[in-house]
Amino acid sequence: MVFLENSHSHTHVSSTTQTRPNYYYTPPPSSTKGHRSLGRSMRTIRSTLYQTENSGPVYENLTDSIVDFRLSELAKKPPPPVHKSDVEFLELSRSFSDFSACSSDISGELERLAKVPISDQYWSSETEPEPCVGFLERDSFSTEIIESIEPEDLQPTVKLCVDSLKSPSAAVKRSAAAKLRLLAKNRAENRALIGESGAVPALLPLLRCSDPWTQEHAVTALLNLSLHEPNKTLITNSGAIKSLIYVLKTGTETSKQNAACALLSLALIDENKLSIGACGAIAPLVALLINGTNRGKKDALTTLYKLCTVRLNKERAVNAGAVKPLVGLVCEEGGGLAEKAMVVLSSLAGIETGREEIVEEGGIGALVEVIEDGSNKGKEFAVVTLLQLCVDSVWNRGILVREGGIPPLVALSQNGTAKAKHKAETLLGYLREPRQEVSTSTP
Repeated sequence: MVFLENSHSHTHVSSTTQTRPNYYYTPPPSSTKGHRSLGRSMRTIRSTLYQTENSGPVYENLTDSIVDFRLSELAKKPPPPVHKSDVEFLELSRSFSDFSACSSDISGELERLAKVPISDQYWSSETEPEPCVGFLERDSFSTEIIESIEPEDLQPTVKLCVDSLKSPSAAVKRSAAAKLRLLAKNRAENRALIGESGAVPALLPLLRCSDPWTQEHAVTALLNLSLHEPNKTLITNSGAIKSLIYVLKTGTETSKQNAACALLSLALIDENKLSIGACGAIAPLVALLINGTNRGKKDALTTLYKLCTVRLNKERAVNAGAVKPLVGLVCEEGGGLAEKAMVVLSSLAGIETGREEIVEEGGIGALVEVIEDGSNKGKEFAVVTLLQLCVDSVWNRGILVREGGIPPLVALSQNGTAKAKHKAETLLGYLREPRQEVSTSTP
């Protein structure tokens, strides 16, 4: 992994091991602007530093001196203007609902990893030691250093990392994947550069490696790279979908979450939705919905919603048992899961098998509870789903009446949001049909 040195910590590069000082993150001034000086390119300096008698692979240079020193020197340049386009993917993911959130490396997962002692979490006595062992022991990452370096200056570093993904050393590959993960974390220019440098096909084999931490670095690097639109096609054309699903089934909790988000990113291209569903993504997403952490459940819900805009994937989700956990989440307070679950449930109510399963799992009663006690947004989602369930089913209307749905619907028609009022009034219109028909009809 790349060490991001404080720009004043070294004045020369040494091949001997040095004791490193503590590093603290100091946010750069938000209003600072300046002109970038035009020094020698990183390629020129690197060619001088790396010059040896034999021009073979330079995996040994993946340790901590040369790249660190050059990054620190490059970081002395004035920072570039802040790019706001990198939040595009997160904004697009919110089309699911106002409450959507896609977890990714941007959320700070890498900083969390930095604070975990290596001896406790990462490497057992049998594991090959990390070449850049101090990287994950840092109190914080100097990501502002990377963000201040022009992509053309990073190109030799990126090439070194990509070449190192093919090293016979498991530790070197793990370190290279982690470096690419960090370099692709925030800047669209870096993601474009890394994608163009051949990183995607080199990262794919690491998704199926036996070391969970290498797998985690690789899947998160691919997630970060997928946030750059042209890389989506590159990733899918490289055959990544099946490997991402493998991670979704076998990875660490973080790997599963970021694999789900990578699939969500790829699903923003419509033609990928069917491919992702056909390759078997739905069932492990449902498993993550059932067994994942709160964050994992959110990622599964968001990805399921995006995939289930396709009818065939709705059927796959129902067959995979998605309805029962969705109904269970509808009335769950806190955590931001209830609204997401109702949106996915509403999507599945668009097909007959979905409606049947929702009713069988007690979904009508759960949605009535939301109309009574839920948030304004939750009430909107609940009444929309109830309308889907009842518009063509007198039997379901009878269940809604027996579940005590009329009083909260009347209250919603008077006090709800404009959208909720309209839907509640429409649903009450169906319920005003002759009571004998409503109460005695069978499915």
